[in-house]
Amino acid sequence: MSALDLRTFDLRALPDAFYNNPFPTYAALQAREPIKQMPDGSLLLTRYEDCMRVYRDTGTFSSDKHSEFLPKFGDTPLFEHHTTSLVFNDPPLHTRVRKIIMGALSARAMALVESQVTQLVSQLLDDMEAKEKAGDPIDFVSDFAAAIPIEVIGNLLGVPHAQRDPLRGWSLAILGALEPQLTPEQERTGNTAVTAFLAYIRTLVEDRRRHPGDPDQDLLTRLIEGEPQTGTLSEPELLHNCIFILNAGHETTTNIIASAVSLFAENMAARQMLLDDMSLMPLAIEECLRVESPNQLGNRITTEETHLGDVLVPKGTRITLCIGAANRDAQAFEKPEHFDIVRKPNRHLAFASGAHQCAGMHVARLEARIALAGLLARFPTYALAKPIVRAKRARFRGFSHLGGVLRP
Repeated sequence: MSALDLRTFDLRALPDAFYNNPFPTYAALQAREPIKQMPDGSLLLTRYEDCMRVYRDTGTFSSDKHSEFLPKFGDTPLFEHHTTSLVFNDPPLHTRVRKIIMGALSARAMALVESQVTQLVSQLLDDMEAKEKAGDPIDFVSDFAAAIPIEVIGNLLGVPHAQRDPLRGWSLAILGALEPQLTPEQERTGNTAVTAFLAYIRTLVEDRRRHPGDPDQDLLTRLIEGEPQTGTLSEPELLHNCIFILNAGHETTTNIIASAVSLFAENMAARQMLLDDMSLMPLAIEECLRVESPNQLGNRITTEETHLGDVLVPKGTRITLCIGAANRDAQAFEKPEHFDIVRKPNRHLAFASGAHQCAGMHVARLEARIALAGLLARFPTYALAKPIVRAKRARFRGFSHLGGVLRP
C-alpha cells in the first residue's frame, strides 16, 4: 500500500477490495500509522497494546454512544435501540444487564444448549446431504452456520419455532446500520427492522409475563425478573436488550462458524492435524477467532484528555479499535499471518477484553466447536464451491454465501 493510500484511508469510504481482504491495509497502518486520524477527527487504533489499553481503562474510554449516534441516526428507532443495548453503555446499565445475562448462562443451561446444538448440527448435516444427493447446491452460511445460533438464542429466549423466520433479516438490517458509513438504504431498513422487532418482542414479553419459564434456563424470564442485587430492567431496557441478544448472538456466531468452515477448507495440513486429534478443537476455534475475528471494529469515546503512546488525545475523541489488526500484531503473536491451530497462548481480542468482554462468548465457542466437529466427522473431505461471497461489511466480517460440496 502506498503512502498516498495511507494518507487518504477512510473507514467511511472503503474500496470494494477491502471487504474481501482488509489485512494488508491493516498491516500497513500498523507499521506506519498505528494511531491513524480519520478525516472526521476520530482515531483508528491497529496495535494490540493500544487496544488493550483502551479495553482496560473504562473510565477514560467510554462505551456510551449517545453523542456519537445522535448525529448519525437522529431521533429514530435505531438511535433508541443502539443507545439502550448492553454493548453501547457504561455502568450502571451495562452492569445490570450483563449480570442478568451471565446468571442465565448457568452450567445447567449450558448443558442443555450443548445437547440442543449437537442434535441440531446432526439434523442440518442430514438435510445438506439430502440436498446434495438431490443435485441441489448447498450453502454453508444459510444451510448451516446461520441456522445454528438462531436456534440457540431462540431457545434461550423461548421464541416459538414458527416465529423465527424474520429474525435473521431484522438482525442483519440493524447491525448493518453500525457500519462506518451509513447509506440511506441501511438507515431505512434498519429503522424498519427495529420497529418490527420491538413489536414482536413486546408480544413475547407479554406472553412470558403471563406464563413465566424456569429462570435458570429461560433467559427472557430471567431478564423480566431481574436480579436481587441489581433490580429489574425498565421496559425499554428489557425490549432493546432482547433484540441485542438475538442480534449479537446470531450474526457473530454465524460468522465464526462460516469462517472456521472456510479456513479448514483452505488449510489442508491444519485440517488433517485436527482430524488426527480432535482434542485440538478448542485451540483450533481460538485460532479461527484470531485470524478471522467476526467483529473487526469496536468503538469508544474519551471522557478526558489522555495519551495513547506519545499521541495526545483530547476529551471527546472518538476511538475505533481495529480488532482484526490487533489480532495479527507481530508484537503480540508470533508469525501472526500463520494459521496455527495449536497456538498457545492465544490472547486474541475477538470477544473484546475487560468489563465489556462478550457475555455470550462461551455459548459462541460451544456452538462453533460442535458445528465444526460434526462437519469434519461426517464429511472430512468437504470442499468449498462457488458462490463464495464476502459480505460487504467492515465491522462484522463474514460471508453472504459460502458454497460447498460435502463429498467432492
